[in-house]
Amino acid sequence: MGVQGLTGFVEERGVFFTELRVRDTKLVIDGSSLYHRLCFAPDADFRRGGDYGAFAAAVRDFFGVLQACAIAPFVVLDGGRGAEDRKLPTLRSRAAEQLRAAHGLSRGAGGCLVPLLTREAFVQALGRLGVPFVQCFAEADREIAGLANRWGCPVLSLDSDFCVFDLEGGYCPLSHFQWQSVRAAAAPQGCYVPARCFSADRFCRHFGHLSKGLLPLFAVMNGNDYIGLEALEAFFSKVRLPRGCAAGKGGKHLRLQGLLNWLAQFAEPAEAVDNVLKYLKKHQREEIRELLCTSMEDYAPSDVNLEDFFQNGSYECEAARKADVPEWVLDAFAKGKLAPFIVNALILRSTFLRVQVENMQRPSAHSTALPIRQVIYGLLLRVSHSTEDASSSKQTNELPIVCEFDRCQKTVKKTFVQAASLPPDFCDDRFPLDKLMEVPVSCRQMLLLETLGVKMSFLEPIPSHLKLPIAVTCYWICCSEPKVKLNQLKALLLMIVSGELQRITDDPDPTVLPAEDDSVAYNEFLKWKEKKLQNNDFDLDAAHSFCQWQCCLQMALYLNQLLGTPLSEPDLSRLYTGTLVHRLYQELKSAPPVENLFILSPKMSQLYLVLLNTVESTVSPHFFQKMTKTRSESCKKKKASNKKKTAIRCAVPESQHLCNANRFASLEVDD
Repeated sequence: MGVQGLTGFVEERGVFFTELRVRDTKLVIDGSSLYHRLCFAPDADFRRGGDYGAFAAAVRDFFGVLQACAIAPFVVLDGGRGAEDRKLPTLRSRAAEQLRAAHGLSRGAGGCLVPLLTREAFVQALGRLGVPFVQCFAEADREIAGLANRWGCPVLSLDSDFCVFDLEGGYCPLSHFQWQSVRAAAAPQGCYVPARCFSADRFCRHFGHLSKGLLPLFAVMNGNDYIGLEALEAFFSKVRLPRGCAAGKGGKHLRLQGLLNWLAQFAEPAEAVDNVLKYLKKHQREEIRELLCTSMEDYAPSDVNLEDFFQNGSYECEAARKADVPEWVLDAFAKGKLAPFIVNALILRSTFLRVQVENMQRPSAHSTALPIRQVIYGLLLRVSHSTEDASSSKQTNELPIVCEFDRCQKTVKKTFVQAASLPPDFCDDRFPLDKLMEVPVSCRQMLLLETLGVKMSFLEPIPSHLKLPIAVTCYWICCSEPKVKLNQLKALLLMIVSGELQRITDDPDPTVLPAEDDSVAYNEFLKWKEKKLQNNDFDLDAAHSFCQWQCCLQMALYLNQLLGTPLSEPDLSRLYTGTLVHRLYQELKSAPPVENLFILSPKMSQLYLVLLNTVESTVSPHFFQKMTKTRSESCKKKKASNKKKTAIRCAVPESQHLCNANRFASLEVDD
């Protein structure tokens, strides 16, 4: 949520803030705001798919500062879109904005884009650090406000809606929370974080003693994530706002200020609503009244008791009960063990696939992972097959359909895809979704591996925490279109090995004697990283391929979680570093000896060979030699015909790739 223009308005007028020394207190943190803030570091690279190690380090440093200042953090994350899906128009608009940003970055322009697995890396980091967190069933704002008021502590966020909530402990914008400038103080008080706290009392006094109870109506009328200004344009076109701020004169902030001054004449919201309706046509009034009153309820603190969750792990939510979410799903979701993608697919049969910096002329990078998503949908939405005389064709027709919002060329389209038909063990009526965890773990593991097209025997030489990413890599090699190049595979595996070397160097196993050659190899690797790269060009096709790998990994993570993690979940902070994999790929093309980067460590050299041999064993011996040398020439010759095929590609974007695991074509509806 967010009130249009309010952040800029209050920032221009510093009188609405008080100085605050934050220490020795509980602090309720808007997790979504925090990970966005930490992700958008000044030196971050947004073109190459994310550096999750650097991001996780920033998360660690942030919470380390809070601990030093005796601040007890409680992180609250947004969940799914909610059963009513009221933010769908806003989410579609944001998806289009992100697509424009991704396209700009792909062409060398500036901009910011959250890397695909940032949220997952954030949740993992919170778990490693032992930071208490909860993932709400839907939008978290009301539950954040309720918890903060229960404890009388501040809210830390970047969401202007918290200027509207009546918060006892106040709202501290992350932009004014100077955690990197901790100040020392004389004992016994200790150090503190300098911050600024928004004062709703000061804000209301500035506008003729405006009642705080009118702030929700102001937010709704000004426009937020749930309601636009269109419904009230008749009001703004007719009303005479104070200071001559009629619609269209002087910009958004003048209208905003005029609206606040106009509302100040009323004692309570009901009186103000009655006066708003006077400017509307009679047949519109009751509909708009209901819209305004319903929307104002979004600023009432939630009755969900998050304190109960943080004390005993119990998350009770009426909306989830009404949506008939299985108890184990809600419990896992609240603990961050399932992603919002899962709940959106389950409740709404609708998902958003986030764009990356990829080749906009090709089908979406998410196309490669479609068969994995179809299995997820099959598990979540499978229908009963108890009718004995049901024919196989009838059962196929009964397979559920899910609406996916994804990129097609440079626009966001919605595509309807069919869920996969599952193996008998999972179609059996004894194992509906609420009893999925009763399916033997061996069967759940087999379904995961069959979806990825890999046998467990292939993965036996692989360390347990790398089995899932290597299985994903095998899938990526077989299913990506255009085909993965050998140097792209080698770069990816070298990057994974570098993460392993860093892990055993920074966090050595106390039961294993450290090997000196590992430390030497790691120091040489760090020296290599410090060298200036001669060719730092951005290879868009390579970026597209690595985007496909991340899409496959994301959906494999979600499927693994839904199946109760039959394979260990990999540490994303050690697994993927976009700047590194791109650099390795560039150097492998020009300086092949970089493949021997870890030769000083026999253990790491052996690991690299094992990973490479495992992945190569899943394809034919001549797989990488069949790459066409004249692909660019054939593309030029087919340029005219490709223009004609664009409409077809957009009509069924998911049916283009060649992975034999994709048994179902998708159905597309443009709107």
